[in-house]
Amino acid sequence: MEATSFAEVWQDVFSVQPDPPQWLVIATGAATLVVVLVGGRPWRLARNVVTIAHEGGHALVALLSGRQLTGVRLHSDTSGVTVSRGRPDGIGMILTILAGYTAPSVVGLAGIVLLTNGRITALLWISILLLAAMLLLIRNFYGVLSVVGTGAMVFLVSWFTPAGVQGFFAYLFTWFMLFASVRPVFELQSQRRRQPSPHSDADQLDRLTGVPGTVWVLFFGLFDIAVVALGIWLLMFRP
Repeated sequence: MEATSFAEVWQDVFSVQPDPPQWLVIATGAATLVVVLVGGRPWRLARNVVTIAHEGGHALVALLSGRQLTGVRLHSDTSGVTVSRGRPDGIGMILTILAGYTAPSVVGLAGIVLLTNGRITALLWISILLLAAMLLLIRNFYGVLSVVGTGAMVFLVSWFTPAGVQGFFAYLFTWFMLFASVRPVFELQSQRRRQPSPHSDADQLDRLTGVPGTVWVLFFGLFDIAVVALGIWLLMFRP
C-alpha cells in the first residue's frame, strides 16, 4: 500500500480491485482443502484461526444478547473458552453457545461477499479491526500471542504486498474459513465418544434445550456444509 495520508489509506482500503484469474480461485481453494483434509502440523497451526473465529462468535453473540462478557482464553491445543455472565439459561445463552461452531463458516461467507464485490483490501483491514477488538477480550498469554500473530500477518500482507499477493492471501483465507469450519465438528463428535464432557457446546445445548447433543452436532455439521456449498457456488459458478 503506497498511501501516505489517512484519506489515501481510506481510499485504498475501500477501492474496488479487479477479479483475480479463475485459476487462482481454484488453486487457493484446492490448497486449503488439502490442508484441512490431510491435517498434520499445517492444520494444527492454521486451526488457531478457526478457534479465534469460534470464540469470537461466542463473544459477539454474548454481547448482542445482553450478557456481560468476562473474557476469552485461547489455548495451545487449539481449544478455547469464552466466559460471560448473565442468566444461565434462556435464548441468550442458547444463541451464545450456538454461535461457536457456526461462526467460522459465517466468517468465510462474509469474506466471499466482500471478494465477489472486489473488496479484497477491505476484507484484510476488516479482519485486522476484528482481531484488534478480539485482543481486548483475551485473558491469557497464548491467546494474545495467537491474535497478535494473526493480525500482524494480515497487516504485513495488506500494507507491504502488491494487489496480486493480497488477492491470493484473501482467497486463501476465505476458502480456509469455509472448509475448516467442518472438520472441528467431526472432531467434536469424536471427542464426545472418547471422552464425554458436559462442557462441550453440544452437551451444554443438550442441557439447555433438552435436544440431544448428537442432534446439535448434526446441526453444526449440516449448517457448515450448507454454507460451504453456497460459498463454492458463489466463488466458482455464480455468473
